[in-house]
Amino acid sequence: MRKVLLSTLLSALPLLCQTAQLSGLIKDSSDAVVPNAKLTVTNQDTGVNRVTESNGVGVYTVPLLQQGVYRVLVQATGFQGMSREDIKLDVDQDARLDFTLEVGKPEQTITVSAQAAAVNTEDASVSTVVERHVVANMPLNGRSFQGLITLAPGVATVAANTTATAQFVVNGQRSDTSYFSVDGVSANVAAPPGGTLSSNGTGSAPSTSATGGYNNMVSIDALQEFRMSTSSFAPEYGRTPGGQISMVSRNGTNAFHGDGFDYFRNTVLDANDWFLNAASKARGVVQENDFGGVVGGPVVKSKLFFFASYEGLRLQAPSPGVKKAPSQAARALAATANSGGVTGYMAQFANSYPLPDGNPSTPCTSFATCALNYSASFPGKSVMDNTSTRGDYSLNKRMTLFGR
Repeated sequence: MRKVLLSTLLSALPLLCQTAQLSGLIKDSSDAVVPNAKLTVTNQDTGVNRVTESNGVGVYTVPLLQQGVYRVLVQATGFQGMSREDIKLDVDQDARLDFTLEVGKPEQTITVSAQAAAVNTEDASVSTVVERHVVANMPLNGRSFQGLITLAPGVATVAANTTATAQFVVNGQRSDTSYFSVDGVSANVAAPPGGTLSSNGTGSAPSTSATGGYNNMVSIDALQEFRMSTSSFAPEYGRTPGGQISMVSRNGTNAFHGDGFDYFRNTVLDANDWFLNAASKARGVVQENDFGGVVGGPVVKSKLFFFASYEGLRLQAPSPGVKKAPSQAARALAATANSGGVTGYMAQFANSYPLPDGNPSTPCTSFATCALNYSASFPGKSVMDNTSTRGDYSLNKRMTLFGR
């Protein structure tokens, strides 16, 4: 089985750490192994299937399976067929599923559904999988998934800065030692803030959006699930010693699905800043619109699928602050110090500042009295347009292509 990734980032690395693997043992009721049994593994959402056989000792392995829910049909000469449905495979999961066949006619099939029989017994890593229904239903500040990362054991939040924007640490490691990947491609590559060659500029930490979120990697509505591995992970990670965050984007299925959203916030329910309130200043105007939608479905059923996502953010979030401004006495002093009066250079410079909050009768005798506090809500604006498209194509039973 070969799997090819087409990406604008042109990664040539194998996708072993982004796909699932299913393996197990096929035996009969007397515990004797069943060699050369035919297995058909079908994705229940897309209808795409893989076919393989057990080897001479009854062992089978199906690697590089896309995350999803599967049906596994086992057939062997002299035995009844057995089908197990609703087998859920997560990103990076190495699952084992054994079968015991009963003697009978091959055209007879026993179907077992809704059975949690796939057990992750081959992976010793400590990890947490956050699934689609959790991502979709959890209230997330800023519509970004980094709040869900703290659900994993060993994760603690830290203050972010321009040299380390990961915002969390794992098991005491540095905040710039975690590794992010989206559909098998490194997400630790981005333009650093302010043009400085910081840790994210060198590819050792991800760059966030303008609002400090991770939704510039994958929009929440376009994220299928992600796995946060914190220790004892497999060697194919290896690049960094910190947490390994493997994200998988949503793909189209045999049914059309889509949704739209618009999250709105304004000033009505916001309290005024303490310093602005103390200076009898009005609160700043806050307006936030986070809107967009996703759509996905088949181009050719059970063969070719598409998925498209758009998220737009329009954020006006003033920052309250206290600055220094020339007092009235300092402005008067500047006016008399210039022969041109208020047209003098120093007077123009002093009068370019807004009037401070302090007592206008305070004499200008030192910096502390010549420059008084000025409290205000300083404007700030952020704009984000995040788009992504994905196509999946089942070339044959041995090769799958997808591009994002």
